Amino acid sequence: MKLIKKDFPIFKRKINNKKLIYLDSSSTSQKPKTVINAIKDFYENNNANINRGIHTLGNEATELYENTRKNVANFINSDKNEIVFVKNTTEAINLVAHCYVKPKLNSGDFILLTEMEHHSNLIPWQIIAKEKNTKLKFIPVNENGLLDLDKAKKLLSEKPKFFALTHISNFLGTINDVKELVTLSHYYGVPILVDAAQSAPHIKIDVKDLDCDFLAFSAHKMLGPAGVGVLYGKKKLLDSMEIIFGGGGMILEADYNNFIPRESPYKFEAGTPNIADVVAFSEAVKYLEKIGMDKIEKYEKELTDYAYLKLSKIKNIKIYGSNIKNRSSLISFNYFDNSERLIHPHDIATIMDEEGIALRAGHHCVMPLHKKLNIPASIRISFHIYNSKADINKFIRVLDKVNKIFNKK
Repeated sequence: MKLIKKDFPIFKRKINNKKLIYLDSSSTSQKPKTVINAIKDFYENNNANINRGIHTLGNEATELYENTRKNVANFINSDKNEIVFVKNTTEAINLVAHCYVKPKLNSGDFILLTEMEHHSNLIPWQIIAKEKNTKLKFIPVNENGLLDLDKAKKLLSEKPKFFALTHISNFLGTINDVKELVTLSHYYGVPILVDAAQSAPHIKIDVKDLDCDFLAFSAHKMLGPAGVGVLYGKKKLLDSMEIIFGGGGMILEADYNNFIPRESPYKFEAGTPNIADVVAFSEAVKYLEKIGMDKIEKYEKELTDYAYLKLSKIKNIKIYGSNIKNRSSLISFNYFDNSERLIHPHDIATIMDEEGIALRAGHHCVMPLHKKLNIPASIRISFHIYNSKADINKFIRVLDKVNKIFNKK
């Protein structure tokens, strides 16, 4: 992986006259030149709307767009007609909440989530629960950052209307045993959605093997452009879903009083989509597949273990989440001074930025879990294939600088 960084133009620039070290890939990943060039190439050579005009440019644009659908389907081992393009993971989850789950809800029903959910897999369910006078229940997170599976079994036996959970926690780094939870969910006849925003960029996903009903992820976290997301849904479920957006592109036939939509997935893609970025997403998928998801997972595991062990040796560091055996490529922690006072993550992030290091400080859109842990914020470092042990070593050296600043006598 040593030569990977040269494929990413952003690493040529400096931050505060320092070499850029990017440790915020869980928020968004950097983009290889092939992805950037694909956007430019589309606008220079193929720019036209899709599924409309019968002309060369329109046909080319449509073919490129649909080729991405095919490539994404292959990437997760689904059928191409089970892939819906949306803006991001958030929109994908909202689509399922409003078009599949909401029409099925009755007063007294409940939706099952976990305590480690990102706001994107929490707020949509709060909205429809309030509208339909239903409840949300949560699988607890234990002191080791893992889901309480005994409680999960009990809650699923109570027959929730729907179950939605994250594959990998964007705060704890916990890799949930999704396959086991899907099997358990289906045993009780409960449909399930997997939020794969943090897993699709880093580990191999096979939806046929997982057997999940829905799966959502975003291109921008997996080396692709922003503004492109994917909703995978089993075809029979997509076909059964109601429509929330109507307009051009999703119509088979219309008159002044009625319309017939196209079949799924096209019935969910109203209006002109983000064509160039969808096309460029193919290049991100190809880039990841060329390296190999197994190799990516192994390399990032080595980086994460290395960083975890380095951090665990530092006095006054509190690491959140599971141990290194069950952790994805991110680590969240807090640093305390010698008087056991919290060094605010924003202060640490500012010092890091002065040294050219980009990382995340805040609640990471997981505010309820931060409140449960009684912390206002945390620091998060997260990795991708362009990171190295040298990046981690520099980060550890700057942490030593933080210690000296906040423990002056």
